[in-house]
Amino acid sequence: MRILGLDYGSRTVGVAVSDPLGITAQPVEIIRRKEENKLRRTLARIEELKEEYQAEMLVLGLPKNMNNTLGERAGKSLEFKSMLEKRTGLPVVMWDERLTTVAANRAMMEGGVRRENRGEYVDALAASLILQGYLDSLGMKKAKMEEDEEEQDG
Repeated sequence: MRILGLDYGSRTVGVAVSDPLGITAQPVEIIRRKEENKLRRTLARIEELKEEYQAEMLVLGLPKNMNNTLGERAGKSLEFKSMLEKRTGLPVVMWDERLTTVAANRAMMEGGVRRENRGEYVDALAASLILQGYLDSLGMKKAKMEEDEEEQDG
């Protein structure tokens, strides 16, 4: 089952996709728009990517404040979630995205990507980190369930 990861910003949406086994996330592209509220083309492109990758689920970054509260950007992300569910018909899971953009920038810096070029990749890489966090949590849940089953059997 493939999953699309999304990093929703005021003018961009970073997109990542999982491998068919749901183990790793790879950056795909950045969907750009001129105005924050012009989302028709953005939603249409996400629908195209859903079909192209045969995604069965979406993971959308939830930009929480560092104190775990939800601010204005989180509200906009929750509105976008509703639009995505209506447009794609897929379930959308919200995933805490705190510090993913910072981590994406750090990874590019360590990888030698020049500062002026980082903007071209940061949102797609952030989407990849959001999705990877979600995939890792699924893997940990599965491992814990298997461990619990072994203890019950033993």
